[in-house]
Amino acid sequence: MWLLWFLLIGLIAGWLAGIIMKGSGYGVIGDIVIGIIGALIGGHILGWLGIAIYGLLGSLLSALLGAIILIFLVRLIKRA
Repeated sequence: MWLLWFLLIGLIAGWLAGIIMKGSGYGVIGDIVIGIIGALIGGHILGWLGIAIYGLLGSLLSALLGAIILIFLVRLIKRA
């Protein structure tokens, strides 16, 4: 069951990050991948800052933060 929640949070976070950063999503698979990688990035960054977030909303916010950072970094690398 946790895998389903993990994928769902990844999908929502990737989709929201796509809307915030680009104006639309990246497709279902793209949104899931961006959201999952974003969750890892967001979890590490919040951990380094000493911020603990729990629950469904906390996981979603952490994944969203990481996904936005991921999209920003990918755009920086593409421009260079």
